[in-house]
Amino acid sequence: MDAIDVPQENSATYDGHLKALYARTGDGRLGLVQSCGWEVEEIVTQQAVQAFEELAASACERVRTGQSSPLEVHMYRARMDIALLAQASGLWRWQVRRHLRPAVFARLSKALRARYAGALGIDPDQLNVVG
Repeated sequence: MDAIDVPQENSATYDGHLKALYARTGDGRLGLVQSCGWEVEEIVTQQAVQAFEELAASACERVRTGQSSPLEVHMYRARMDIALLAQASGLWRWQVRRHLRPAVFARLSKALRARYAGALGIDPDQLNVVG
């Protein structure tokens, strides 16, 4: 893509920020060009956000019925899946899956809860709260 063809459609999902994209500059070399977004990317981003909101809502219901731990709700609210939460917290995926079980989650140490809270960007005390 040429630099003059980089979309500049003021995407609402960028919230006024700019994104750097690689494009061919006037002299034919590859360089960074700023973009304020484009409609297609905005639509796809909104669909992904909606999907995570739906996952969080269903996880919230599972927490209320005792089928899952609050960790699952916070994971989806942070727009993460098991693999991403495992990577962000420095744990194995099987450990995160195990911690989604309410009985196992209830026994987590304060240090491990703090680790999850840091990865999710929330206060450790909020990790037990769903609502």
